[in-house]
Amino acid sequence: MGALYYVEFFAPGVLQNPIASWIKKIERGALEGQQTTKELQLQVGGQEYVSQISYEQAIIDSVKSASPSVVSIVISKNLPVYEQQFINPFGEGSPFGFEVPVPVQKGTKHQEVGAGSGFLVSSDGLVLTNKHVVSDKQADYTVITNEGKKYAAKVVALDPVQDLAIIKIDSSESFPAIKIGDSDGIQIGQGVIAIGNALGEFSNTVSVGVVSGLGRNVSAFGAKGFSENLEGIIQTDAAINPGNSGGPLINLKGEVIGVNTAMADGAQSIGFAIPINIAKKDIEQIVKTNKIVYPFLGVRYLLIDDEVKQKHGLSVDYGALVLKGSNGEAAVSAGSAAEKAGVKEKDVVLEINGQKITLHNSIASIIQQYKPEDKVTLKVLRDGKEINIEVTLGERS
Repeated sequence: MGALYYVEFFAPGVLQNPIASWIKKIERGALEGQQTTKELQLQVGGQEYVSQISYEQAIIDSVKSASPSVVSIVISKNLPVYEQQFINPFGEGSPFGFEVPVPVQKGTKHQEVGAGSGFLVSSDGLVLTNKHVVSDKQADYTVITNEGKKYAAKVVALDPVQDLAIIKIDSSESFPAIKIGDSDGIQIGQGVIAIGNALGEFSNTVSVGVVSGLGRNVSAFGAKGFSENLEGIIQTDAAINPGNSGGPLINLKGEVIGVNTAMADGAQSIGFAIPINIAKKDIEQIVKTNKIVYPFLGVRYLLIDDEVKQKHGLSVDYGALVLKGSNGEAAVSAGSAAEKAGVKEKDVVLEINGQKITLHNSIASIIQQYKPEDKVTLKVLRDGKEINIEVTLGERS
């Protein structure tokens, strides 16, 4: 079974027969070469019908363009092999003459333990995928291309914040890099296509849908206790299944606009993808420095809404309240940029460089706009007074 994160969450009229027959004639004509694949229009009952043939062709063309860049990632590792032996529980030479079956390890065997997806972002074999797909340091990773060729691959870097990772194919061959789009301009209702190794068995499976929502913030969890808070991600109804993790979400131009990462547990047609513009920074850093780093402030916080305001007796209904973690984790990390600048527990950070902190614009999302060593000014509410604190951002890698 392939790897995948799961997420928990706290009519048009029917065509009449005459219209349907006209549609069939148009589609049949196009298939027989009597029409082109351009949009075909028909006046029916005073209304204009726009054929879906061009839409279907856009899907076909997009999939043809992107599929050569989509890969399956097979996860393998050495696992113990056991065989059953009968042993006297009282030891050899015991007067009690009976034995019980006991599993005894007989070496190890290298075998597949999971699978995911990814896509080529450079001709020299850099593959973008999810962090939770390739986070096992004891595992080996094999990339299988759309043509069925297999290559060993090594993990280059894991993103310290996002569910993203980059691996490198161990080969001097040239590979087809996918076209990278712009996720900032996508719209709700826009057509999208998910491609990936569904269920870890069906490589380059294609599913079609729309962008169902933008800027979603969810908590995702996966196998072996992996969990992550995903902010500002894309929601889609294009089917995303186990094994699809790390595959591309593309638009109808064949450009990748997101990295498929999670599906809603217990729901249908609710999947999530990390916007590609977030991943672009990782790709650029790997090409330039061979590592991924993030600016680091070093505070643990709770975004303020009406409930938090009332519970903690605050005078503001926005910002981030600096607090200890539920298990006693420090509110301000030792040695961090925030500690050096004098940020304290129970401070309320209202703004960063003039950007207001809200439920939809968290400290993390604002800080990601900067680089390590950048200086930012925090507007902080402390003991009923607003103060400005200048911070030199640290590095998280």
